[in-house]
Amino acid sequence: MPLVECGTDRVSIVYLIGLTGGIASGKSTVARRLVEHGAVHIDADDLARRVVEPRTPALAKIVEAFGSEVLRHDGSLDRQKLGDLVFGDDAARAKLNAIVHPAVRELSSKLIAKAERENPDAVVVYDVPLLVEASVDHPFDLIVVTNAPRRTQVKRLVEERGYDPLQAEARVDAQVDNTRRLEIADVVIDTDGSLAHTVSQADALWLRIAEERARK
Repeated sequence: MPLVECGTDRVSIVYLIGLTGGIASGKSTVARRLVEHGAVHIDADDLARRVVEPRTPALAKIVEAFGSEVLRHDGSLDRQKLGDLVFGDDAARAKLNAIVHPAVRELSSKLIAKAERENPDAVVVYDVPLLVEASVDHPFDLIVVTNAPRRTQVKRLVEERGYDPLQAEARVDAQVDNTRRLEIADVVIDTDGSLAHTVSQADALWLRIAEERARK
């Protein structure tokens, strides 16, 4: 049983899945399928946006670190400007991560605890693209990695998201090498085939979890 750090020392009986994978590797497809089966979905990218909304402590720290030019006229974060500042600059990116990652960790813990209160038997899928890079240390019951070759990731970014090919390659290459994700995986879902193949693997994963929990 995992321990969820939510302000009190108590045992959680939610089943916590860490879902990760490179950009355009099929994480959203797998997450949607698990939600269709009844899982609770928490999206780290969404949390990263929420913790830097206007008047949040994290946004104030970002302005202090990078200057007011990263703000729009309405006081919200200009993510494009901030991204331009940190892209390719390891020191700047580390400074930003030191602000954002703890805030996301705190909020995700609260949401996991909320899911537990609402349904102690919940299966929670925490969708974390940067699980390896950010050293996310939630007590996961299972780490699931979606895996697709680099060429497939680049092709999807170009065809499905409208990226320029060189831009797509840069986005893929900027992330941690997928071998590091595979090293920590309990389950690898191959997303290089058809959508039906990916979905069938998600279905099999759900069945595995149900059978595992039934034995406890």
